[in-house]
Amino acid sequence: MLAWSEITVYWQGEKMSANRRDFIKSSLVAGVGLSAGLAAKPAAAAEPVHGLVKPGDVILFQGDSITDAGRSRETAGTPNIKSTLGNGYAWIAGSHLLVDAPPGTLNVFNRGISGNKVHQLAARWDVDCLELKPNVLSILIGVNDIWHKLNGKYDGTVETYEKDYRALLQRTKETLPDVKLVICEPFVLRCGAVNDSWFPEFDKFRAAAKSVAEDFHAVFVPFQAAFDRAVAYAEPKNWAGDGVHPSADGAALMAHEWIMAVGHSHA
Repeated sequence: MLAWSEITVYWQGEKMSANRRDFIKSSLVAGVGLSAGLAAKPAAAAEPVHGLVKPGDVILFQGDSITDAGRSRETAGTPNIKSTLGNGYAWIAGSHLLVDAPPGTLNVFNRGISGNKVHQLAARWDVDCLELKPNVLSILIGVNDIWHKLNGKYDGTVETYEKDYRALLQRTKETLPDVKLVICEPFVLRCGAVNDSWFPEFDKFRAAAKSVAEDFHAVFVPFQAAFDRAVAYAEPKNWAGDGVHPSADGAALMAHEWIMAVGHSHA
């Protein structure tokens, strides 16, 4: 297993302050040093795998570029490999699940696509969700629904977002009535592309996602709260340079929050 000082360099390539280092060390155990963890973990693990996740499950991460994170389209049909899962929180969280699972008992997929809004998820939902028959479906969507409106490329509103989201989940539950839903909170940090023009409208998208999660009895992952805590330890651009797309540290923080939320929830 790597020493913590080695992990620090691996993630950031620079010396960090003690406060920042301690925050990441305590909060990101789900994300840092994954390659070392994969090598060191015993081959077998006790059941259940992790909260909602059970042996035999198919886990699907869905969303926009934050989930996409450079995943390969060529290997999209092959679960559990890094090229399929990308370079972001889905890879880190998925790897954590695979480390804890008995070998060969989980299939983890990522079908995020950069730029997507809710209605674009719906347009590809049969192939990129329903046909995979996920047991656990995690969705992070919403930032483009406001960002593309602000830059004039989209005329949807928060009401459109919530209506489309509810329709998508209703359709999902009708086809997959036993699917376990994980709804991730849209988040931004005040730097880069994110300025005062995003607010208070963006907070309405966050509230809509939480309302949808509650009504569909989904696990809710509070990403914004996690980043709001994180900026006390390092400036916003450390976590997401443009205010939207997470850095390595930001992705690891997301994976930690996802694992914590899913791990403390049960089917």
